[in-house]
Amino acid sequence: MTTLKNLKGTAIQFLDADPVVYAGSWSSGGAMNTGRTLLGGAGIQTASIAMGGKTPGADYNALVETYNGSSWTEVADLNTARKMGSGTGAGTTTAALAFGGRKSPSDANTAETESWNGSAWTEVNDLNTARGQLGGSGASYTAAIAAGGGTPSATAVTETWNGTSWTEVNDLNSSRRNLPVSGTTTSALAGGGEDGPNAQIESWNGTSWTEVSEANTARNSASMSCNGLNTDTIYFGGYTTTYVANTESWNGSAWTEVNDLATAKGYAAGTGTSTSAFSFGGEPGSISSTEEWSFPPATATNLQEGDMWFNSTSSTLKGYGTAAGIPAATWASGASVNTARYRGIGTGTPTAGLIAGGYDTQVNTEQYNGSAWTEVNNLNTGRDQGGNNVGTYSATLYMSGATTPWPTAKTEVESWDGSSWTEITDVNTARRNSMGAGSQTAAMIATGLINPPISANTELWNGSSWTEVADVNDGRYYVASAGNSNTAAMLVGGDSPGEDADTEIWNGTSWTEVNNLNTARAALSASGSSTLAIAFGGDVPPKTGKTESWNGTSWTEVNDLSTSRSGMSQGGGTSGSATGTFAAAGYTTTAVTTVEEWTVDAAVATVTTS
Repeated sequence: MTTLKNLKGTAIQFLDADPVVYAGSWSSGGAMNTGRTLLGGAGIQTASIAMGGKTPGADYNALVETYNGSSWTEVADLNTARKMGSGTGAGTTTAALAFGGRKSPSDANTAETESWNGSAWTEVNDLNTARGQLGGSGASYTAAIAAGGGTPSATAVTETWNGTSWTEVNDLNSSRRNLPVSGTTTSALAGGGEDGPNAQIESWNGTSWTEVSEANTARNSASMSCNGLNTDTIYFGGYTTTYVANTESWNGSAWTEVNDLATAKGYAAGTGTSTSAFSFGGEPGSISSTEEWSFPPATATNLQEGDMWFNSTSSTLKGYGTAAGIPAATWASGASVNTARYRGIGTGTPTAGLIAGGYDTQVNTEQYNGSAWTEVNNLNTGRDQGGNNVGTYSATLYMSGATTPWPTAKTEVESWDGSSWTEITDVNTARRNSMGAGSQTAAMIATGLINPPISANTELWNGSSWTEVADVNDGRYYVASAGNSNTAAMLVGGDSPGEDADTEIWNGTSWTEVNNLNTARAALSASGSSTLAIAFGGDVPPKTGKTESWNGTSWTEVNDLSTSRSGMSQGGGTSGSATGTFAAAGYTTTAVTTVEEWTVDAAVATVTTS
């Protein structure tokens, strides 16, 4: 008998083919004749145009190439050599528009606009505002949109092109540069940008810009499928503190992480649609290789965990999910952190993680892109033993903790925006070795040590202030926590004193004791939610690598960490989960840099009865 978790059961679909995984894939396309970065682009996957950019040994070029789905052909140059912005361009391989950018001398911003008729470029009316690093798109050379850019400071100016002239329309809500734009003059999307990596997304309806759901990965200099709409776009590549390959799909209301580019890069051109996109050019270097995106069409039935269907072609009943609770997946080695530490905080996923602080009062912060850790801006106040598991790798909190003279419990809270830490409102109760959960704007902190009494205190954060609410039942320290909101969270294990196995669930109002861990321990880590979580590592003593999964009712032992340790930073918050997390650094007999990743993949299975 096959058992799958979260199967809907009451909504069995009848299909003549199995649904497809909502992931998509990138594959190699034809190489450009001249690799370049900061180029303009327009068109579709099988018919794209590359305009201008920066080539090795030259700041500006006027080169233009067209793509026929397999190979590139050089055509007539632009009249003005220039670096474009985030793939800026509009139209097709026979009717395109190139606008704005930077040119010589002295990297001057330009307002120049050129129109392509398939054989030659003609200068037409300029943009009203000269700028580089702008975003722009349009399906036609008679209808385009240009937004943001550098003048040289970031601007929010938006203009639309009617085939004859540019008209200033309503500004973006946020000034930014190095942003991509996808869509048309009546339905567009602008994403990310500078200064600093930005996760903010705005939607254009032909009249005004509206902020919509943020991307999962804050970045600048990324690309979008230029022929997408404000309801349907692919967003890929870019720069955080390093170049990234992350790809996200937009359905008009939410972003979903799908399969990454083969090569991490930024400043590339992006053309095509959400199901058939094209990426070419970019950095690092001046990449001549290209990648083509294939994604199930909107008419396809997409697999979602918990689906159940009857395949009428094969006469089989099938389901999609992971085995009941969490199966016996294994930990795999990840890239080591740069600085050995323990008792730091952590949040995020195995492809977008963050750790900060650690013993003894470290200030160091590192971000993870799935292949390497990069040091970014430090905490303002070095500390360890802060509240874990809040937000995402680009939007988190460091709550309380211990500083010198060690161990002094603190009330200080710092907020991370993806590029720097800012001190915000203090918690009411100074503490260390506490739990944390929720998001950057809706967090919680509970229990911990108050030099030295144990606190049972719980506080909730609403984005501006902390409020004391109901205490935990079993006050303790060195606890682990899980939960993606401040109304549904879990604390588990700890020291009270003596290693503890207790588990408590928070419902937004009160704490309830539920089934204990199988192995009592302190200084452990956890990830997931109050209904599906894993807890791992810690001090029994000795150090342990034991991993246990929580299905909402009870704990089950699954595969251990390869390295037994305590005091790890882990993935979690609103982006990490019980099926995708990491265990970073920690303590064996000394602080270590070791990282392990936990990933559980869902699968299609034939459902049988017995």
